[in-house]
Amino acid sequence: MRSLSLIALILLLFSCAPKSSNDENTLAQISDPEVLKFAIPGKALYENYCGNCHQSDGKGLGKLIPPLRDSDYFKASVHRTVWIIRHGQQGEITVNGEKYNQAMPANPNLKPLEIAQITTYVYNIWGMNEGVITSSAIENYLKNKPENY
Repeated sequence: MRSLSLIALILLLFSCAPKSSNDENTLAQISDPEVLKFAIPGKALYENYCGNCHQSDGKGLGKLIPPLRDSDYFKASVHRTVWIIRHGQQGEITVNGEKYNQAMPANPNLKPLEIAQITTYVYNIWGMNEGVITSSAIENYLKNKPENY
């Protein structure tokens, strides 16, 4: 009887656990194995470096931190995104018609491969399909400040 109660308790706990959806499990949206090679570690890096502010679902933090998901500012330039990841950003920006003025810290210790993994991940989820963004592309982006920065 006691083991039956334990099983019932375990079943109850699992049934009350938060459910993940395809919205949250963004890797499920990627079918290209080459993209997945970058996106899988990119997801972990995103969660460690970006997710606290931009959130795992990419929707940001209200009026404080802008969204990446469905963001006109984000979609406009991979080059600018790479530059911001490495060098940070200060000053007011407009995202989807909303003004944001919260500084984003630089990540100077991220290697080009890590930035490639992060950007490959975020540019291949939330309805986007940019493909693999390579380390050599990241190195090229980091040579020159983007015009729209």
